Amino acid sequence: MGSTTVTETVLRRDRWIIGAGLTIICLLAWIYVVAGAGTGMSTIAMTTWQFPPPVYMPSMEAPWGWSYWVIMLFMWWVMMIAMMIPSAAPMILLYAQVHRHAQKQSQEQSIVPTAAFAGGYMGAWLLFSLAATLLQWALERVGVLHTMLMWSTNTVLSGSFLIAAGLYQLSPLKNMCLKHCRSPIFFLSQRWRKTHIGAFRMGLEHGLYCVGCCWFLMALLFVGGIMNLVWIAGLAIFVLLEKLSRYGFWIGRISGVLMMVIGLYLVL
Repeated sequence: MGSTTVTETVLRRDRWIIGAGLTIICLLAWIYVVAGAGTGMSTIAMTTWQFPPPVYMPSMEAPWGWSYWVIMLFMWWVMMIAMMIPSAAPMILLYAQVHRHAQKQSQEQSIVPTAAFAGGYMGAWLLFSLAATLLQWALERVGVLHTMLMWSTNTVLSGSFLIAAGLYQLSPLKNMCLKHCRSPIFFLSQRWRKTHIGAFRMGLEHGLYCVGCCWFLMALLFVGGIMNLVWIAGLAIFVLLEKLSRYGFWIGRISGVLMMVIGLYLVL
């Protein structure tokens, strides 16, 4: 009886538990990224404020074994978690709150569905990470991405990425995805599902909208450096402001124009 009461008391504080869990996940992800994400190189050595990034040595093609594929995939995924969890936290916490109110009718006590929702969200970014890893391999093979420093060595490629990202910032698809990301109550009311599997599917769907909103921004890591802390932190802050700030719509619009201007400058 006593243990049940303690359990119920803990579960009533699920918002704090989930918030603490998300904070720990985010901190661990950032620590892993700063430590080099298993690449064997110092992240500081791959960080620069200079743009376009300098090339200190010839970029030589390096073989990709299975272990390196896994390292690169995990690097991308953990980096996406570090960058995106802060902006996704309000949605996850709101889901936990709505789920707790729904549980009062069924007399059920569990925070597992919220973990499933968060897992689905991170699963969407795992899919993106797989695509990004494949693109990284392809760009290295054609010699336009530095194999060690992991940034573009071709100004036309860099400019093209920036122009494409700028155009996408102004596109209807971007606005649609951003609207879902900025309206968690609307998303939950339209997509609500019961059971743990349903929670995972909801998290996956929300994650896919988030990927649709930010995938071109994340692709800019190829321009400034995949492991360049300046770009990683800068893009993470930008996404946070674009999603949660009251001026997010205009931040996205103005940034899109600036990206196209800088991209045209690099290309021309």
